[in-house]
This record gives sequence, structure tokens and C-alpha cells, in this order.
Amino acid sequence: MLRWWSGILAAFLVVALLRVFMSLPFATEVVIFSIYVMGCNFLLGRVGFISFGQPAYLAVGAYATAFYLFYAGTNPYLGILAGLLAGVAVALLVGPLFVRLRSDYFALVNLALAVIMYYLMEKVLAKFTHGDNGLWFLTRMTATPVVNLTTPAGFFVFAFVVALVLWAFYKYLDETIYGACCLATKINEDKVRFLGYSNFAIRWLAFVIANTTTALAGSLYAVYFGFVSPEITGPHRAADPVVVTILGGVGTLYGPIIGTIVYTGMKDVLSRIIVNWEFFVGFLLVFIMLAGEQGLWGTLEALLRRVRRSGRRAPVPQETG
Repeated sequence: MLRWWSGILAAFLVVALLRVFMSLPFATEVVIFSIYVMGCNFLLGRVGFISFGQPAYLAVGAYATAFYLFYAGTNPYLGILAGLLAGVAVALLVGPLFVRLRSDYFALVNLALAVIMYYLMEKVLAKFTHGDNGLWFLTRMTATPVVNLTTPAGFFVFAFVVALVLWAFYKYLDETIYGACCLATKINEDKVRFLGYSNFAIRWLAFVIANTTTALAGSLYAVYFGFVSPEITGPHRAADPVVVTILGGVGTLYGPIIGTIVYTGMKDVLSRIIVNWEFFVGFLLVFIMLAGEQGLWGTLEALLRRVRRSGRRAPVPQETG
């Protein structure tokens, strides 16, 4: 059991160290953004769907939480629950339409959904969303028992535990028959059908899992900032989760964490020096692609494996005399 958890605990020990050596806002952003990227990583790495529409599902979770906290209640836990349920509902609704498409059309139709969501929140539903001014509810939230989500430190602890449980869930999923079916439907649909499984059902469930994860990230953003605006679903940020997924390592369990730390770090550090800091992210992506398409975690994992093998092959000293 301890061995099963060792990788996850090591990864989150790195995140916990960020909290010690870096600022609290940086560590909190890494935790939430890595959850956001995890949904995209699962879709692309396990099912083969590249999605430029993740901001739409992020906005679903964020606005569902915001509507609850602005119009109905004051408990952040219930707000996050509202965001999760909205994410499940939207993914169940649009999933059957989208997962039938080829990956390239899937990417485009999701991007179109993000654009539609942006204009819905900015213009069409402005009466409820307050348009570009957004919904402010930071002062409406009440203190919660056990972990107080209205304080930055309490919120970080909550988001950290949520992320830890989520990573354990995805690791478990990878080791199940369903996880193997996800990979199989990405590689060979005919063999999956021959074995008696439904490609459509596998993809639909994967779509629901991935986009509920994204909606959860949106809910966490809403509670953390106490504010939501249409900017959260802006089409100009549609490529962010895809870029970080590739940066970290597509389909890997720890790629979203590594990719997010590097991406957020570059954004925080380089943006103070250079306005167009994305240039360096693009350069790094090109380098990673040319180096073998494994991403940062894929490359690091190969190095760790090589070090472990060389340690096992260390020569045994011969007895003399």
C-alpha cells in the first residue's frame, strides 16, 4: 500500500515544499491549475482527444459556484458542490454529441463552445452575470468548519487535499480495466469493438470525468478569488491547458504537476522582465518535441529509471585473501 502511494506522496511533497519556499498565492495557483490541466491531460493522453475548449468547462464550474454564492447561499463547500454538479450535467449533455467526432473536429467544436460560453456570460446573460464587471461574492462567504475556506491558508490546505485525492483517483483509474479500455480506444477502435466494449461509452465516460475535473478547478478558482468574470473562458487562453499538458508529458500522472510548476514559474518570473514571456514557453515546447515528445516528466522519469538500473548493477566488491 505504501509503495502504491509513494509516487503521489513524493509529487505532493514537492508541492508542499513550494508552500514553504514560495509565496502562498504561487503554491495555490499551482495546485488549482494542475487540477485544471489534469482534465485536459486525461482527454488527450488516455482517449486521444485534444481539446481547445477547456475554458468553457472551467467557466461552467466557476459560474455555478458564483451563482450559488452570489444569489443563493454563503457556504463555500456547497458552492463547490454546485460547480461539480454543473460540470457533470454539462458533460453528460454535450458529451454524446462531441465524442462521436474525430479528434480534429472535436478540438474545433470545443473551441467554438468556449467562444459561445464567453459571449453568453459577457452579453446574453449579462443581466445575471453582470457582464465584464463580473460577480463579486468574497465578502458574502461565511467561515466553514474544520478547514476555513475564507482564509488563504485554509483554502490552500483544502485545495491540496482535494488534489491529492484526485491524483489517487486517476492513478487507480489507470490501473483498472476501464483505464486500459481508454488507451485501447485511442489506439485501435476495431479491437475494442471486437472485445465487446463500446467505444462510444468509454469516450463519453472519459469526457465526463475529464470535464468534471475541469469544472472542479473552476469552482476552486471562484472560491479562491471570490470573483468570476467572462475572462475565465476567454478564447485567447484556450491553448493554455494543452500547452501545459504537452510541457509536462501527455498522459503521464505527474506531468500536469511538473508542467504547471514550470509554466507558472516562467509566467511569474519572466513576465516581470519580458512582456512576451510566452516566446520562451514556445521555445521550450519546440525543444521538448524535438527531444522525443515525452515532456518534462517523461524525460525526468527516463533519467530516474536509468539511475535506478545503474544502482542495481553496481559491482559487488570481491573478497581478497
